[in-house]
Amino acid sequence: MMQKKQTLRFGIIFALLVVTFVIMGALNACTGSIAIAPKEVLRILFAGSGEGSKAADVIWKIRLPRLLAAALLGGALSVSGFLLQSFFRNPIAGPYVLGISNGAKMLVGVVMVFVIRASTDAPYWTIMAASFLGSLIVTGFVLLFAGRVRSMAALLITGIMIGSICTAVTNFLVTFADEAGIANLHSWSQGSFSAVSWRNLGFSSVVIFLCVAGAVFLSKPMTAYQLGENYARSMGVNIRAFRIALIALSSLLSAVVTALAGPISFVGVAVPHITRLLFGTSKPAVIIPGSFLFGSVFCMGCDLIARTAFSPSELQISTVTAVFGAPVVIALMLNRQRGKENG
Repeated sequence: MMQKKQTLRFGIIFALLVVTFVIMGALNACTGSIAIAPKEVLRILFAGSGEGSKAADVIWKIRLPRLLAAALLGGALSVSGFLLQSFFRNPIAGPYVLGISNGAKMLVGVVMVFVIRASTDAPYWTIMAASFLGSLIVTGFVLLFAGRVRSMAALLITGIMIGSICTAVTNFLVTFADEAGIANLHSWSQGSFSAVSWRNLGFSSVVIFLCVAGAVFLSKPMTAYQLGENYARSMGVNIRAFRIALIALSSLLSAVVTALAGPISFVGVAVPHITRLLFGTSKPAVIIPGSFLFGSVFCMGCDLIARTAFSPSELQISTVTAVFGAPVVIALMLNRQRGKENG
């Protein structure tokens, strides 16, 4: 009976998330400086209506790639955060909080200042490779310090300090950049889905699909790992290989997001936590697709607010995600502290 109730709950929540996803997609497609009626959007998308018109250009060249980017990258960042939380067994772990996104930003800054200024059409994979390398470097430092600290607060402070160092290095690079390099770096570092093109979105979607599929494949070992390393070993899990896979998948997902949209704050912490609360479970087989779907809805909603709240001016996406995500991080820390006091 309990199993049936749980399955029914999962089905209802997934259905609600899918419905919300469709609603958010429709709102993002229809809303903006140029309002387009839902019927017209459907005709443009499915009947090829108005080809070459202003409305069709807005949908196909601006809004559709942007809303797809928000959906894909929001989902990727959420799964990345869940993988890190599973690795550290810490609900506050996430790419932005631990400074991993800042590490990616630092290496991308190096590429933009010293490579792209010599070539204005640098391939997207170059940016992604730099972002991935930066993510791995900072993750390595976090792992080094994580073995020496035991409290969540200490891990958080470590991530903030490492992120601050990376930000300082990035700001230092600006000294050596020309005007074009400074403009490129500043525009990218603001965090936005507006610069997405069909070309780099297609490449990113393939990488994200493979990484999320890899995460789903690791669901059973992750379930065992949640019960302790000794239990996981007894179930035949190769702990070293498992940890490497988790870090590699999380770093690559974070790198794709940072390379394409810049650093985005708090999504990787807040969304997996809220997803666990919604589903009432920590099972990776449920939380991974749930986090991806909820992260997509969350970022589509935040991007809609960023575009329309003070139109025609546009907010940074991290400004909006921080408003909704930071309180979740604060709540996590307070609940953890209360648990220690009551324990």
